[in-house]
Amino acid sequence: MTIPANIQVVDRDTYPYIYEENVTVPLKHGGILRCNVYRPKDSDCTQKCPVLVTCGPYGKDVPYKIFHPSSFSELNPEHQTEQSAWETPTPKYWTSHGYAIVRADEPGIGQSPGILSVKSAATAEAFCDTIEWASQQPWSNGKVGLLGVSYYAISQWQVAARNPKGLAACVPWEGSSDSYNESTRHGGILSNAFFNWWYPRQVLSNQYGRPGKTARGWGFDTVDGDLSEEELKANRSPALESMHLQRYRDDEFFSSTAINFDKIKVPILSVANLGGIMLHLRGNVLGYYRAASEFKYLRFISGRHDLPFYYPEEVEVQRSFLDAFLKGQDRKGWSTKGAVPPVSLLLRKGNKGVNNSQAETTFKRREENEWPLARTQYTKSFLTPDFELSFQDPDIKNAIDVSFMAEGEKSSDDHSARQTKACDIDHSTNASSILKQLPPDVIQFRTQPFREETEITGHIVAHLNVSLSKDKEGNTPSDIDLFLSIRHIAPTGEEINYTGSAGDPVPISKGWLRVSLRKTNPDHPDHRPWLPWRDFYRSDVQMVNPQEIIPVDVEIWPTNVVVEAGGRLVLEISSRDTAGTGIWGHTDPNDRSPATFKGVNHIHFGPKHVNYISLPVIPSQ
Repeated sequence: MTIPANIQVVDRDTYPYIYEENVTVPLKHGGILRCNVYRPKDSDCTQKCPVLVTCGPYGKDVPYKIFHPSSFSELNPEHQTEQSAWETPTPKYWTSHGYAIVRADEPGIGQSPGILSVKSAATAEAFCDTIEWASQQPWSNGKVGLLGVSYYAISQWQVAARNPKGLAACVPWEGSSDSYNESTRHGGILSNAFFNWWYPRQVLSNQYGRPGKTARGWGFDTVDGDLSEEELKANRSPALESMHLQRYRDDEFFSSTAINFDKIKVPILSVANLGGIMLHLRGNVLGYYRAASEFKYLRFISGRHDLPFYYPEEVEVQRSFLDAFLKGQDRKGWSTKGAVPPVSLLLRKGNKGVNNSQAETTFKRREENEWPLARTQYTKSFLTPDFELSFQDPDIKNAIDVSFMAEGEKSSDDHSARQTKACDIDHSTNASSILKQLPPDVIQFRTQPFREETEITGHIVAHLNVSLSKDKEGNTPSDIDLFLSIRHIAPTGEEINYTGSAGDPVPISKGWLRVSLRKTNPDHPDHRPWLPWRDFYRSDVQMVNPQEIIPVDVEIWPTNVVVEAGGRLVLEISSRDTAGTGIWGHTDPNDRSPATFKGVNHIHFGPKHVNYISLPVIPSQ
C-alpha cells in the first residue's frame, strides 16, 4: 500500500488554536506515524513554543467523552472539551498557556500504519522519533515535555532512558516502570484479568485499518482504507497469547523493554497514587528512586486514576514544573537544587470513604527530603500461631504450623463479602472461631490496638516460612502462590478501605510471590533490606518439594497510612486474590493450574522458623 506523504493538514478557525490533522512523522527505521498537532495561534517562526508529546494506543481521534463517558462527565469542566482525549493533556488548556500538543497514534493504531505491538521496544523507538521530530519543527522552541497518565506514563520511562534529542522534562503520572513485576506478573504470577478486558476494548478497537470506526463514533475510518480480518491479524503481535509464553524477565519481550535507570538524566516529576496498589504505584516510586536525574521529584496523590490528573491544583503543579524546564520560567524553584523538597507525601489518616474525591482532598500533605524517609525505623511485627501480629518476639519454643487451602485458579468474587465481614471480628475472639468465619484459603494475623497514633510510610517486607502438602483429595501440588494484603481496622472495628484505580475499595497495600521464583539477588545494585531484588530469570526457578520448609521474603508495595490510637493492622495471607483485587485478578487457568497449586499450604513457627513483617514506622517529629 502506498502511503501518501501527508493526508490532510487543516487550520480550523473554529478552534482557539491551530489544529492540524494527520501530520506525518517519518520514522528512522522506515514507515511513518500520524499525529494531530494543536498549537497556539501566535506560534510561528518568530513565536516558538515548547511541545508536549503523547504517543499511544487509544486513538488520537477518539474523544474522551466517547472513550469513557462516565469519567468525562466527572472531569474538571475546564478539561471537558471536544478534543479532550483519555489520559492525555487537554489541547485547549495547554495551548492557552503557550504550549503545542502533538498527539500521535503509535504504530498499528488509528491512522499510523505498522505492526501493533503495545509496550514494545518498537513503540518506544517510534515515540523517540516523534519527540525528535517535534523538537525540530519551525514552530517549536526545541524543547519537548512528556505528560500523561497510565500507558502515557509507562512509556515515558522507556523513552527517558533513550534520551531522544529535544526531551527536556517528563511527568509520568501513575504509570509503572517494571513491565514484568508491576503490570504483567506480580511476583511472577500472571495478572491476566485486566489485560483480557483492556486489550480488546482499548487497543484492538483502535487498530489501524479496522473497519467501521466512524459508524461507531470511535474516531475516524483509516484514511488509507480498511484492512481485512486476515490483514489485521497479520499486523499485530499476539499480545494476549504471548502473556502465557513470556514467563520470565529474561524472555524476549521483557528483556527488550527493560529500563536502564542510570541512563535517565532528564528532569522527572513522578506522580504515584497510593491507591494504585495493583499497577499505578510501585513503578512511580521506584522510577523516581532509581533515575539518575539531577532534578527529580516524587509526588503522592490519592483517588481514582483518571480524575486527579485534571484537578486544578494538580494541573498547576504540572504546568509550573514544565514551565521551569521548557520555558525557563521557574515560579517554584524546580530547577534550583534544594529549593523544592524532592518528595511531597500524602498522609492517609482517618476514613475518608471510597471514591469520594472531595473528602480525599482533605488528606494533609507533608514535604520530605528523600525516599525512603531517612528517619524510618524498620520495626518487626511477629506472626504467632494464635493469629496475632506482635511487636514483641513471641519466642515460640515448639514447632507448629498454620494451614490454609490452596485452590489453584479461582475468582475472588465469591469470597469478597465474607472477607469484608471477617475484618469486623473482635480481636478477643479466639483463633479457632476466627478460622470458622474465614474462607478455608484465607488466614489473618492482627495487631493489638495501637496505643498511640503511628505513621507507616515506605516499603514493607513479609518474612514467612512456608511449605505445601497434599489435600484430602490426594492432590499433590508442586508450587505455592502467595497473595498478601495489609488491611486497616479503625478503632470502631470496621475496615478502612481506600480508593483504588478504578474507584473500587482497596486495602492499604498488597504483595505477591510465586515461591518457585523466590530466589533473590543480594548482589544486584538495587537490592535493599527493605526491598528484596529478584531477577525472575528462567534459571532462577527453584523446586518446591512437599513438606520442605522454605523461607521467603515477600515484597509488599510501598504505602502510607496513619494508624490512629485504637486502630489495628491485619496481615492477610491467601493462595488467591482476595477482597480489594477488583479488575486486576490473577485467574488464568494455565498459569495457575490446579494440578500445580491445588493442595494445602502451611506457615511454620518454632525456634528455627520466625515469621514477621517489617514495617516502616516514622517516629513523631
